[in-house]
Amino acid sequence: MKILVTGGGGFLGRYIVDGLLLKGHRVVAFQRRAHPELEARGVEVVRGSLGERESLTRALQGCDAVVHTAAKAGVWGLRKDFFEINHEGTRNVCDCMQAQGIQKLVYCSTPSVVFNGEAFEGADESLPYGRNWLCHYAESKALAEEHALQWGRSGHGKVIALRPHLIWGIGDPHLLPKVIQRSRAGRLRIIGDGNNRVDISRVENVAAAHLLALEALDRPSAVNRPYFISQGEPVRLWEWINSLLRKVDVPVLQKKISLSAAYRIGAVCEGLWALAQRQSVPPMTRFVAVELAKSHWFSIEAARRELGYRPEDFPIEEGMDCYAKAWLEGNTPEEA
Repeated sequence: MKILVTGGGGFLGRYIVDGLLLKGHRVVAFQRRAHPELEARGVEVVRGSLGERESLTRALQGCDAVVHTAAKAGVWGLRKDFFEINHEGTRNVCDCMQAQGIQKLVYCSTPSVVFNGEAFEGADESLPYGRNWLCHYAESKALAEEHALQWGRSGHGKVIALRPHLIWGIGDPHLLPKVIQRSRAGRLRIIGDGNNRVDISRVENVAAAHLLALEALDRPSAVNRPYFISQGEPVRLWEWINSLLRKVDVPVLQKKISLSAAYRIGAVCEGLWALAQRQSVPPMTRFVAVELAKSHWFSIEAARRELGYRPEDFPIEEGMDCYAKAWLEGNTPEEA
């Protein structure tokens, strides 16, 4: 097949592109920036943004399916920016696919679409979308996922939405570099009692899930529904972080701050940043405080059953050792 990967030059996108190439597919990467290293491997790179239907149409020519990973992530920024890229961008992808008669779509979503400020332990896909949003990213991704699935259910296509949780691995420019650098600088504290359990996802497993979802688009029972994706074994967040810090020779975290205090600090920071119209990310937000203090892990039984997903293929400890080695050797990026 010829497959378009939006965000094909990104952290997750590159792993997906690698997997598709290994399976013998032809790949088009839709990107804002040039990626000569992808072109050198035979990937067709089309530059453009999700708001440019002309560019999207050009990228989709001759394609059989789409893997849509491009998004604006983050906990801070202008609401219109998140909605233009995540919600309207996904609408544009669906509309341009429909115009060209392309029906197969794998959409990379997030568990944040069900965020409501509460803890989740073993929850499944029957959870409703959140409504009390604390960040624009979660709200915009929820509306985007809802639109993509409704597009499929309306008979326009076959859609699978994946909700990978805390993606990490070699090449990660965000999560782990941020943890390491803030810990090294003494700017990270354990929030809450430190016993909260969360899902994490090795990037290799997340990429594999996207490839499995592509294959599952031909099975009626699997399509037009979301799936949580993770390692299938929740970890105690702060123990996992300290394990990583030990592996990269950074002092472990010991100091704590209560959730209520962190939440209040987040609210104050958000107010000050909004008042000053600052574009930089505040040191704390209410969303981050809740996410770092409460448990949030989900059942992946639906993905195992319908997609054949096997997170055991890429275990946690092996991935941590590989990441630590790459970090110490300077072979994985620091915070972008």
